Amino acid sequence: MAELTEHKIVDLYEGVRGRAVKILNRVERTDAYLDKLLDNEMRSADLIGADKALLFEIVHGVIRWMGRLDWILNGFYKGQFSKAISNLKNALRVALYQILFLDRVPDHAAVNEAVEFVKKLQGQKPADLTNAILRNILRTKDAIRFPEPEEDLIGYLVAYYSHPGWMIKRYVARFGREDTEKLLAANNEKPFLTLRVNGLKTNMEEFKKLLESVNLRFNQGKFLPEFFQLQNLTNITAWECFAKGYFNIQDESAGLACKLLDPQPGEKVIDLFAAPGGKTAFIAHLMNDVGEITALDRYESRLIILEKNLLRLGIKSCKTFAVNALEFESELYDKVLADVPCSGTGTLSKKPDIKWKKDMLDVRKMAANQNTLIDKAATLVKPGGVLVYSTCSIEPEENFEVIDRFLNNHSGFELQPAGAFFNKELVDENGCIQTLPHLHHMDGAFAAKLVRKN
Repeated sequence: MAELTEHKIVDLYEGVRGRAVKILNRVERTDAYLDKLLDNEMRSADLIGADKALLFEIVHGVIRWMGRLDWILNGFYKGQFSKAISNLKNALRVALYQILFLDRVPDHAAVNEAVEFVKKLQGQKPADLTNAILRNILRTKDAIRFPEPEEDLIGYLVAYYSHPGWMIKRYVARFGREDTEKLLAANNEKPFLTLRVNGLKTNMEEFKKLLESVNLRFNQGKFLPEFFQLQNLTNITAWECFAKGYFNIQDESAGLACKLLDPQPGEKVIDLFAAPGGKTAFIAHLMNDVGEITALDRYESRLIILEKNLLRLGIKSCKTFAVNALEFESELYDKVLADVPCSGTGTLSKKPDIKWKKDMLDVRKMAANQNTLIDKAATLVKPGGVLVYSTCSIEPEENFEVIDRFLNNHSGFELQPAGAFFNKELVDENGCIQTLPHLHHMDGAFAAKLVRKN
């Protein structure tokens, strides 16, 4: 009987839109992250390539634009839209996303699919409600109005740019209205796919020819030439050059901390929070795979992914340990990378669910944890050695405030200004790397170089 029930549940959510609603329900009800849920669904579902692409587009799109979708739906829903049952709420969001953002699905088809889906799961009355709401929106969609920015700037930015109020208030205070709008717009763009050439298997000129041979248009990294930002999206992992290890999928911002670390062949280097291993692999590339790299992660399952990646890329200089970095004891290292767990607010174009799952309390908790982690990292640096602290956050509490506190408590370390090594565009007023999506056309990231005095 249990098997029958499970089979029924699966059937109820059949098709791309049904599966999209199922994933959106789970994102809303659980702590699970979107990418993991989507990966699981892609693996288990019997979907062809075009359907997988559409499922990815709809789910990411709904979450990216949920603030705007909900603002509109709330205006047409009798009562509080936020309190509607999940199936109804997410069916409406999926339909409205298709109406507003996707040209390939006719409006009437999006409405009819949503109505039939809600009828199947919830019955005739909610289906009639779905039909009425969506048809009302269709009739008046060109007349939809958002809050007036001159009267309610925060309310306007929340509704129009689909970001939470706590985040927008901070950014307006920090960047002003104009730059905040540019940042929010950049966060809402579909992400670029960026590849890092693996110098252990090929070189930049050969890699350019390989990309051109399969009609992949690209822009070479403005700051790091080893990175290639693709102009057209593709299922890149199906390309034979991926299996051969000619490249890794990695944002250009992620390479900055590795370059700042400046690992040299023959050195002893540790990556304290290594999985899934993108930075570990770039460190090996910079060292010509000569020396000793130690990669830690507390979860065995994540280290398995890292190890597979290192094997594919042909890296031999790295050894891995499944251990909590705070409990790791070892001899001292020439170079220590502490790419610490963070709020991830620099990666919202790739991970739009972060903005709805995090709040100011999370940022403060992250900062408290990061203070502990950088203190631990410092104990592994030998005299004259280097510690690079990095995040994929754009929040000051997780970035320079951690460094400032650290330097006040550790007189044996000094900050080495990044301006000596990097384009001034990348360096903030404190001498640290800070990228922002709207300024640098890459993820937001932070990195600071600390040198232990002899």
